[in-house]
Amino acid sequence: MFKRIMVPVDLAHADKLAKALDAASGLAKLYGASLCYVGVTTALPSSVAHGEADFTAKLTQFAEARSNADGVGIEVKTAVSHDPVRDLDDVLGRTAGEIGADLVVMASHVPTFADHIFASNAGYLASHTPVSVFIVR
Repeated sequence: MFKRIMVPVDLAHADKLAKALDAASGLAKLYGASLCYVGVTTALPSSVAHGEADFTAKLTQFAEARSNADGVGIEVKTAVSHDPVRDLDDVLGRTAGEIGADLVVMASHVPTFADHIFASNAGYLASHTPVSVFIVR
């Protein structure tokens, strides 16, 4: 059913991604799909990494640890944005198309009042891309 699963990974909140990562690994095993962890960063230093190369290294290390634990091969893709907070939705949508994803599995938070006014990243992606989106809380 699914051949390529994209999983957006926010390394600043990696401790809150376990359920989504487990779901993605389970679906990859079930359907024989490939997994691609996608991280969005800025070229400038941030609280997570000193730049794109450092971010990619950390994302790769994170993916390798998950791959060894889950027994599923995981690729990584780093997308660079000038303003990841503002551009995240568009960057994730564009990246899903670039890598040929037919499913996005992503973590979400419990909705707050602000989410009734502003769309969440997962909600935006589900509404504005042709790719299926599985949102995990």
